Amino acid sequence: MPTPSMEDYLERIYRLIDEKGYARVSDIAEGLEVHPSSVTKMIQKLDKDDYLIYEKYRGLILTHKGKRMGKRLVDRHHLLETFLKTIGVLEENIYRDVEGIEHHLSWDSITCIETLVEYFNRDESRKTELQRIRSELDNE
Repeated sequence: MPTPSMEDYLERIYRLIDEKGYARVSDIAEGLEVHPSSVTKMIQKLDKDDYLIYEKYRGLILTHKGKRMGKRLVDRHHLLETFLKTIGVLEENIYRDVEGIEHHLSWDSITCIETLVEYFNRDESRKTELQRIRSELDNE
């Protein structure tokens, strides 16, 4: 199982490859706001753990294991953003909040949140009712 730091790198690498077709050390460093030397060290660790294949000066590619984990992490991030929007969290807080909680939830909790989001998405009146209840509580 990857560490939270490894997850951040895998998620970023997966997104870059999905968006650009490749992931360079400089792009990863910029996206994660870390030094390129830190990226190189983590890439070597991810290579050792079979999440990617890295060749110095040639770049990297995600293995099947790395692609599967990267997609899972991106999906988790998106689900948590959707969940926070659904329950009425202010837009300006969502990214920071997701970054703060995503590594601290079990996959069981993620599955339960996914079920709850689906419950709300199946009937818009449920979201309206949730907003009404929240408004009542805010006014108490």
